[in-house]
Amino acid sequence: MKLFICIVLTIFCNKPIWGQETLLCKGNYWTEDEAALMMKTFASEWDDLPSWEARANRIRRGIIEGLQLENMPNISGNFNTIIKGTKAMDGYIVENIAIESFPGFYITGNLYRPANNSETHAAILSPHGHLKNKRFTEYVQNRCAVLARMGAVVFAYDMVGYGECTQVKHDIPIAMLLQTWNSKRVLDYLVSRPDVDPERIGITGGSGGGTQTFILTAIDDRIKASVPVVQVSAHFFGGCVCESGMPIHKSHDHQTNNVEIAALCAPRPMLLVSDGDDWTRNTPQVEYPYIQKVYAMYGEASKVANVHLPLEKHDYGFSKRTAMYNFFSHYLKLDNSEVLSNEGYQEDFVTILHEEDLKVFDKNSSKPKNLLHGNKAVMKYLDVDLK
Repeated sequence: MKLFICIVLTIFCNKPIWGQETLLCKGNYWTEDEAALMMKTFASEWDDLPSWEARANRIRRGIIEGLQLENMPNISGNFNTIIKGTKAMDGYIVENIAIESFPGFYITGNLYRPANNSETHAAILSPHGHLKNKRFTEYVQNRCAVLARMGAVVFAYDMVGYGECTQVKHDIPIAMLLQTWNSKRVLDYLVSRPDVDPERIGITGGSGGGTQTFILTAIDDRIKASVPVVQVSAHFFGGCVCESGMPIHKSHDHQTNNVEIAALCAPRPMLLVSDGDDWTRNTPQVEYPYIQKVYAMYGEASKVANVHLPLEKHDYGFSKRTAMYNFFSHYLKLDNSEVLSNEGYQEDFVTILHEEDLKVFDKNSSKPKNLLHGNKAVMKYLDVDLK
């Protein structure tokens, strides 16, 4: 079956699937029809739990090796945390936060936490995508504040090159490595907090934040529930260097795509949110059934779900957020009674703060003295070989 499908793709699509001159799979790497055929090829590689787990281990190793994660500095703790501008809001607290990712490089963001701090809480990582205003936008503030009022500690953090994370440009060749490492460090920080229950950790992001969501979930089982939004696609591999700029999908002995990477979440709970106006338009017919079969192998078919919104576009809008609220409420044991009414989820209690009020390093504050400056300085410090 594998050989037959590869021959068909080579002849009719003029695309030598297993022997391309580059190991990078960028953007619309396959057509939708090619991707559907490739999903059949992937499915032919396994037919029971042991054979799936063998494939899953190869895919996971491909991510780690492709990102060169094992070459990153050996750091435990040492967050050198900076917290400023604590603001008490309606049922939640917002803090401006920076933690050190590795010596000289800082992750900037905001920490949203419940006003009631008398117990341990679930924690949720909130990476953002390439949509306008990034972590400062209303849809990020809304989802973080609502989750905090539901009882979660939420860390919304900048993509590299955006917001306050301007030590490098977003087009740095190792953007995928930096963002994945940053996510891992945010996770390290959250589980180190005495107010966080390490058995109730979630992650969610839309678009490029969705990519960060399923990559971290695939390689770190401390994530207990995952909601990648408008990003998991069989044919689209991400259009930015931060999503497809390093060889995580392909090596000299394997090929995969973001569907299988997302499936590495199994058997932990996962919600796929898709829409009808982007590369997730086929999720109910192509991507979701494949992932369902993986979960069924574990006897956990009920733990994966898809909310498909055919009339909606590529965003993390209100209906997508409400699906996520429901999912995390159930699997992370959050209390949604404070944000529910007869009309559904309420977000009108959220105060949308100005960008300047959310910054860690404003015009009156000094940055750490050990900052690395520029792509070359960071690449030299990490000594990453992309050849």
